[in-house]
Amino acid sequence: MAQEYLTKYPKTISLQDGIKRTISIDAKGVEQLTVIVKKNVDDLLKLFKKEGFTHVKFEHKQESQIGHGLSLKLKKPWEMHVRLVDMKKGLVAIHAEVEVSRDYLQHLFCQRTPVIYEIEGMLKKHQIDYKIWNDKVKNYVHTVFDNYKIRLATPSIPVFAWKPMLFFIGTISIFYLWKYINTI
Repeated sequence: MAQEYLTKYPKTISLQDGIKRTISIDAKGVEQLTVIVKKNVDDLLKLFKKEGFTHVKFEHKQESQIGHGLSLKLKKPWEMHVRLVDMKKGLVAIHAEVEVSRDYLQHLFCQRTPVIYEIEGMLKKHQIDYKIWNDKVKNYVHTVFDNYKIRLATPSIPVFAWKPMLFFIGTISIFYLWKYINTI
């Protein structure tokens, strides 16, 4: 049975210059915050592999994205998608979001949300220093005062795995092709 995904996301923050602001939220979701690390990309890839992430084969690449994205299966039907982006000066941005897994047709049109704390937890576990960057205001987050509680709803239509459907459709097609050829 599919389940909803619950997470938290920074709501009220202060920036390094002391200005307090609220992270915006609109019909598209919450404003993107990015985790920034000063780390070798190969070391980051090893860390994510150790945490169970695998390479994504088909994705919409972002500008300055380094290689392929990574994904981690969460509780059905969710997965976390991570992209590493070159920020220059030896810095790497980690863009992360939770979405319906690519294994399901609903991936194409379901809700997704950026995540910070899940990545933060992994980096702390591996003792990697990081900062949170707000690209909208071009400044680092200094303090998080409170959080949004975000609930990604279970898709209203039951999730359909598309790979078995391709096998089923292919098998039926071969059967009808064989039937057609034998009637000629």
